[in-house]
Amino acid sequence: MTTQVQSDRERDAEASQEQLVQTLESEILFGRLRPRERLVEDALIQRFGAKRHLVRQALAELERMGIVVRVPNRGAMVRDFSAREVEEIAEIREILQRRAAQRMPLPGPEALVVDLQHAQHRHDQAVTTRDPRAIDLANEAFHALLFGACGNDHLCEAIAQYAYLSRAMRLYPMVDPPLLETLRAEHWAMIEAIRTGDRQRLMVLVVDHIQHSKKIYLEVRRSLDPAING
Repeated sequence: MTTQVQSDRERDAEASQEQLVQTLESEILFGRLRPRERLVEDALIQRFGAKRHLVRQALAELERMGIVVRVPNRGAMVRDFSAREVEEIAEIREILQRRAAQRMPLPGPEALVVDLQHAQHRHDQAVTTRDPRAIDLANEAFHALLFGACGNDHLCEAIAQYAYLSRAMRLYPMVDPPLLETLRAEHWAMIEAIRTGDRQRLMVLVVDHIQHSKKIYLEVRRSLDPAING
């Protein structure tokens, strides 16, 4: 009986920590918590009614995910990408995604086009309901399917790695309704380019698609400190 109670408590603790991680992750990724904003343990304990060790574990997990940093004598804060980092990460993503578009067999197989259309319908629905978490998941699924068509697993892995690295800057557009419509339209344009075999159009689209989040993130950084130069 004691073992069962202990096991239940451990599961409850894990659930509480996971909920804490998911809540803070969403608030960071969708811009409610801004770059360089401090995450004070005492404030989080009071807000969530959580034990200190759970808050610390949650912050450690967010640090592992790359969206929180812990600075000596200052504690945890939302990760701030410098302007140079933003530009360099975007440049690498452009190179990788353009190369994937170059490698894709075009016109794309009918099965691929149908799968992309189904994935985009899910993304459309998430945009319609304005559910940030659903939008994020549907967007990830669409791009995984899209770039998976390049036929190079290592290239796909590199694209996913840099997409993950840029999550803290990449999801700001998810809370901008007009921009969400632009991103959605670009997804459909990518599908059409694959269907018709328009490689040049596809290469332009997969690069232009990156620029929205880069622009918004840099604007956020400038608004936080107009004197900052990265």
